Amino acid sequence: MLSHLSLKQFAVVDAADLAFGPGLTVISGETGAGKSLLVDALGLLSGVRADSGVVRHGADRAELVGEFDLSDAPLAREWLREQELDDGDETDAVRCIVRRIVRADGGSRAWVNGSPVTLTQLGDLAGRLAEIHGQHEHQALMARPSQLALLDAFGRTDALRAEVAAAARRWTSLLRERDALQARGDVTERIEWLTHQHAELERDALEPEALAKLLAEHRRHGHASDLISACELAAARLGGEEGPSVSRTVQQARNELQRVTEHEPRLGEVDAMLDNAVIQLDEALALLDRVRSDLDLDPASLEALDRQLGRVHELARKHRVTPENLAARRDEIASELEELAGATTRLETLDADIARARDAWRAAADRLGAARRSAAQELSTSTTAIIAELGMGGGRFDIEFEALGDERPDPNGAERVEFLVAANPGQPARALRKVASGGELSRISLAIEVASLGLDAVPTMVFDEVDTGIGGAVAHIVGQKLRALGARRQVLCVTHLPQVAAHGHAHYRVSKSAQAGVTVSAVQVLDGRQREEEIARMIGGVELTREARAAAKRLLADVD
Repeated sequence: MLSHLSLKQFAVVDAADLAFGPGLTVISGETGAGKSLLVDALGLLSGVRADSGVVRHGADRAELVGEFDLSDAPLAREWLREQELDDGDETDAVRCIVRRIVRADGGSRAWVNGSPVTLTQLGDLAGRLAEIHGQHEHQALMARPSQLALLDAFGRTDALRAEVAAAARRWTSLLRERDALQARGDVTERIEWLTHQHAELERDALEPEALAKLLAEHRRHGHASDLISACELAAARLGGEEGPSVSRTVQQARNELQRVTEHEPRLGEVDAMLDNAVIQLDEALALLDRVRSDLDLDPASLEALDRQLGRVHELARKHRVTPENLAARRDEIASELEELAGATTRLETLDADIARARDAWRAAADRLGAARRSAAQELSTSTTAIIAELGMGGGRFDIEFEALGDERPDPNGAERVEFLVAANPGQPARALRKVASGGELSRISLAIEVASLGLDAVPTMVFDEVDTGIGGAVAHIVGQKLRALGARRQVLCVTHLPQVAAHGHAHYRVSKSAQAGVTVSAVQVLDGRQREEEIARMIGGVELTREARAAAKRLLADVD
């Protein structure tokens, strides 16, 4: 919902700051005062291209700022998150500030929540915030995707449309899988090559733990001679083959100390330590014996270990990885082989899966199409009746369906729609986007919105000169319809008819005056008394007669 609109140096407006609320807000004023400037400003905030003519004479730039409450605009909130134009603050997540500056040289810039955006982005956001009815280039309802969305909202086809979208995604996924498999071509040669590589990598144990064990064993065999000599010498010295035995010497020391321990208790601790030392020495000698017995000068084993290490390093160079990563490379090749082996079989079954997915999409699309045609009949009947009430007797509203092929999956279904209108009896129905009269177009748009109960997702609707070419009882009906629509959506309406203006929940007046020889427009919100005076002016012209004031009171009283 549009909550604030600020204009500076815009056309004939020096400065204006307007606040808007829910319901129907009407904007009136004398001819030429600039009533439609507010609509033009919203158009520029919606991404319409600007020229220097919108900058007030003598100013270097025009500035427009619109603030929107997003509590009723979930699509806009989602778009802002996708574009990263919300700052993540929960407070700011329910509001949006759109700013645009147009320079006197015709250039312009735009921002959303302080971040610069393109005109395309501005248009995308605006399409989720407001619809402007009355100018062809601004009409969201003119776009066929918007028409289809409105029909689906009217027919409440969300569940059916979700089924079609899900079926389309399944079908698309299978088509992409087939394309990817076919793009590989004949994989026989690659399978053969990978099989050879995998066999090479399978020959030896390549896990990091196995490689560490291999290196350790290679070092032991490579230094076997030194290891044997060291073990034998150590055993000889510890065991007493070369001089006194270390264990016997320690035991003799213990015997000497034990004779005098009673005179010095601390010597008991020394005796315990020496006892442990004897035990450790005996265990060391036993381990030395086992190590020595495991060692042997075996050139053949060393040669075999050399060959095995050589193969590991050669494989590492071949696959351009470190030896520690060879096992991972072997597993990658195994995975690819498994995938390729299943590719041929998968291609054989994929065509059948695609056919079933297409049939499922077709069935879901047919159900959605039937629901749409039923909703279209109801919407056409209701809109045609309202068109007649709005002064276009004999006019009719139709919805045309265009069937699409089923060669490729479409998440939106198997058809597109076009809104058709015949504004007068005897005329052929034409596409809504080709209706020439701005007033007729606005009224037709109003009829569609009222008939569809304002079910489209856009929270703000703007009607520019919706009452052109009508008066009397029809004008009163237009006002009633706008007010009814305002009960469900925020509605802004530029009007010159008192019967329409009287139905507003809020009322702005645009007036003009000459200041220093320059025409300036001002916008003022009207209270109860001022509103009565404005409606009286709309009835009787410049001179406010007693009769005009009485008629204005009656109009307002009839609405209340």
